[in-house]
Amino acid sequence: MTIDFTMSAHQKAVQMKARKFSESVLASMIPDADRELDLISAFVRRKPAYIEAYRQGIATAMLPSAYGGAGLSCLDFTIATEEISAIDPGFACTVLCNGLGLMPIVWYGDEAQKRRFVGAATSDSDEQYLAAWTAAEPPAATRAATSFDNPLTAAGIGLTATLRGDHYVLNGRKKWSSAAGWDGRGSNSQIVIARTGGEIGCMRGLSAIVVERGTAGVSCGFPAHKAYRTSTDALIEFDNAAVPAENLLRGTESRGDLVVNRNFAWFGPVAAIAAAGVARSAYEVALRFSKRYSGRALPPIRQFEHVGYVLGEVAAKIESARYFAWRAADYLDKHDHHAEIFGAMCKINVTETMFDCVFKCMQIVGVHNVDNRYSFNRNLHDAALLPIFDGGNMAMQRSRVKGVLADESFNPRAAMDDESIYFQKPMAATG
Repeated sequence: MTIDFTMSAHQKAVQMKARKFSESVLASMIPDADRELDLISAFVRRKPAYIEAYRQGIATAMLPSAYGGAGLSCLDFTIATEEISAIDPGFACTVLCNGLGLMPIVWYGDEAQKRRFVGAATSDSDEQYLAAWTAAEPPAATRAATSFDNPLTAAGIGLTATLRGDHYVLNGRKKWSSAAGWDGRGSNSQIVIARTGGEIGCMRGLSAIVVERGTAGVSCGFPAHKAYRTSTDALIEFDNAAVPAENLLRGTESRGDLVVNRNFAWFGPVAAIAAAGVARSAYEVALRFSKRYSGRALPPIRQFEHVGYVLGEVAAKIESARYFAWRAADYLDKHDHHAEIFGAMCKINVTETMFDCVFKCMQIVGVHNVDNRYSFNRNLHDAALLPIFDGGNMAMQRSRVKGVLADESFNPRAAMDDESIYFQKPMAATG
């Protein structure tokens, strides 16, 4: 049997559903949101689209059907994400944060936690449930801003969770969280990586805890600037916030660093396909432009060799990026959502390549890039953000790849031979 890159009838239906939603519902809301100066208001203007996405099962598509989700595979979800990202990757990010904020419960929660938290996400009567991923922290004198620890200095995670009776008391700050919610007072739930043990450094004593909306002592603040105008990046303050001990995901106790790695690996092909969607949008605009624009009474610029060469190169790179993202997502599906090295390699390669593709498309359009009829201001901004998501390609992602490659047990043909590669604590060591 040959390797088949043809989508199944089911996958084609998933793609068409996401494309129809994006082009008929989401696209019409972009102009108003882009004109909105207040960042939270710009985000809230997407709420009607989100409610419709929730009704259609798109907002919870990655969650298992046993708990009310659509039960899409990673590959199916990746296919849908490209269609949304081609219109608005910021909105796609909002949807994806439901996965980042709920998939750890699917992986590490007990049955009661899955039914309680994931079930709540898929049965919201208001049809606007938002989950969040809260791992990174603001930089300090001895602490990195990423979600990893630095064994050469103090602990990279400063948020503490101290067990007192039947509650954990949380103190500290988090940054770059998607936990602002529609009203700026918090998402419905957020997965928080906190220090539940007394150890310092070297990724010890970290665990994942579910913090629910309305928890006393939890507040949200907002930076003057944020990544996507149509998503939220909040600064979360925990001031003696009491969270029930039963909200600790037991399977993550003192293994929170592995949760971070696994979650970002799950996000890898999705971030990659989002970049491909952004580049696809830029490419289609540049292609149309080349067929219609004829400067200085010359024939349309599509007839010039350089223009054709550049557009052909961009088209080929988008195709290869799509297949890499599909392959990485398929690998996740076949290996229990573990692709810590493969997901990272996919994100690094694709997001950086797609940024170059967007820039090449801008060169085709030239000075007309500044015209709001074309989407290049948004495309370039969005393409530049994706390589620095998830701790950044130059930090967390490449560090993960380096750690796996350096391990004595690593098989360099593992991905080619479709073998499982599991990320272990020693692989995270730096130096």
